[in-house]
Amino acid sequence: MFIKKKNKTKIYALGQHISMSAHKARRVIDQIRGRSYEETLMILELMPYRASYSIFKLVYSAAANAIDNMGSDEADLIICKAEVNEGTTVKKLKPRARGRSYPIKRPTCHITIGVKDISLYEGEYYVDPYINKDYISPLKTPLKNPGWKNTYTDIIDENMYSSGGVWDKILSRLKTLLKNPGRKNTYTDIIDENMYSSGGVWDKK
Repeated sequence: MFIKKKNKTKIYALGQHISMSAHKARRVIDQIRGRSYEETLMILELMPYRASYSIFKLVYSAAANAIDNMGSDEADLIICKAEVNEGTTVKKLKPRARGRSYPIKRPTCHITIGVKDISLYEGEYYVDPYINKDYISPLKTPLKNPGWKNTYTDIIDENMYSSGGVWDKILSRLKTLLKNPGRKNTYTDIIDENMYSSGGVWDKK
């Protein structure tokens, strides 16, 4: 099963709650829509409006995102999207004479700048999701149960060589003897008593 994907050729930069009227920012935005990146910077530097500086920083940020994420060149970027939306209105008090104050409203706006790389192919392609999938990575991570002190690797070290025979019983007996230091018998005592016993007539004598 293949997954359909689309080539990424557009990058956006969003500026929110800019202390400016949406109407004043829109008259600058309308002049740069559809232009190249280098031409846009030149126009914004020469415009005598206060909104030009905020829009200049957003255009520069969008181009930096395109260079970092897609490896684009500045000469191949154009302004594909430039829009302004009204934001929240901040209510403030303006001080007046004799200790009085008048309520005022300061509008804000949200500006979105999108750049497009015209050198990239804008089309669809198919990808196999299982070709580069790592199926062993979940086994490499330790168990997430905080009540357990042993991790997944500790469990493997204890049980991967277990065959369920006599040797495993001797190892389990040895562990119990080592955990109880009050006992005098050790693993060597068990070997000395039982390893040469054949259960025959010689043992009875």
